[in-house]
Amino acid sequence: MDSPDDLPLADDGYPAPSGVARRPAGTAESVRANRRWWDAAAPAYLAEHGGDLGDVDFLWCPEGLRESAAHLLGDVAGRRVVEIGCGSAPCARWLRQEGADVVALDLSGGMLARAAELNRATGIDVPLLQADVGALPLATASVDLACSAFGGLPFVADVEGALAEVARVLRPGGRFVASVNHPFRWPLPDSPDPEDLRVVSSYFDRTPYVETDEDGHAVYVEHHRTVGDWVRAVVGAGLVLEDLVEPEWPPGRTQEWGQWSPARGALVPGTLVLVCRAPG
Repeated sequence: MDSPDDLPLADDGYPAPSGVARRPAGTAESVRANRRWWDAAAPAYLAEHGGDLGDVDFLWCPEGLRESAAHLLGDVAGRRVVEIGCGSAPCARWLRQEGADVVALDLSGGMLARAAELNRATGIDVPLLQADVGALPLATASVDLACSAFGGLPFVADVEGALAEVARVLRPGGRFVASVNHPFRWPLPDSPDPEDLRVVSSYFDRTPYVETDEDGHAVYVEHHRTVGDWVRAVVGAGLVLEDLVEPEWPPGRTQEWGQWSPARGALVPGTLVLVCRAPG
């Protein structure tokens, strides 16, 4: 695993950018920036959200949708599974507990270091790989299921290539489910307050959001796709799109997560879940 490349941190523990821009950012720049950012942000992110994520649990999204209730992956017992963008790997450990043969991968060595600690603490030892979804270190047609719970895909410049890699490693009839930021969120302010529900940029502007250091180098990159872009990327990768799930905010859930909140979640969607399968 890579050693962390320290970034200046703000008072909340997250990397503090020197600037913000909307500009092109390709694969190499996106990978380099996001690996560095997540290595630095891992402690703060897990301190803030670790309680909601759990150590052995499968949370699809800030709306609180869990695989134990949603069953989007179907029966996982005895299945070979890869989790993409596993973070501290609670989903992979949950899958292992349910009887899956699972391997978890993430771009960030900092996240994987915490995942290894939690493997030891829980006694559920899932294999961990540091890898980019654009070049999965897995054999062709080697897994039954692939999943990504807010892990990786929004940060990928070449999402078509990433989904083609997922399609490559799936066995015929294999299933792929991924949750991503709902594209409707892109033109709105990054705020949980429903009073801030105003359009501040174009939904159709795919220019990446880039945070930069004092030298202008990217330290965080996020890529926007419209709903149509996601559908075309899935189909273009040779996958069959079976469902698009837009989880509603459930009654009684009070957790705020960045711009996700009960008040805002009652009005607009926050998550898009792509439910796909390989032909065959």
